[in-house]
Amino acid sequence: MAAAIMVLVALSVAWFAFGRAADGRAQAERLAQGRHLYVEHCAACHGENLEGQPNWQERLPNGRMPAPPHDATGHTWHHSDDQLFRITRDGVAEIVGGTYESDMPGFGDVLTDDEIRAVLDYIKSTWPERESQYQAQMSERDRD
Repeated sequence: MAAAIMVLVALSVAWFAFGRAADGRAQAERLAQGRHLYVEHCAACHGENLEGQPNWQERLPNGRMPAPPHDATGHTWHHSDDQLFRITRDGVAEIVGGTYESDMPGFGDVLTDDEIRAVLDYIKSTWPERESQYQAQMSERDRD
């Protein structure tokens, strides 16, 4: 009986470890997909290293704002998951409303919802702990 319990415990531990490793591989694959999609669809404006356009806080001659950075120096991490998803899917002007104009298009016709979330997961994976925690709090507050 004791031997059977030991085997069950060992199998449970192995199954748990295997599941954790599989989860880690799946997460790594998702982040790689997100990075690939980011480079393909976002980097031309937001920079390959998420650095944004120069002087991103100053209006361009056409009155629009340059593409902000998505790293910790920008403000992306100030927004909830839902806001980031909607901005990416629908475009800034659609979310802000009124007569607001932006060079940021919506990608809902180009990327699936899951692909958009993979891109956002990739971006979020690059943030330091403080920014990640703040953004998680904003997302939690938005869900309430």
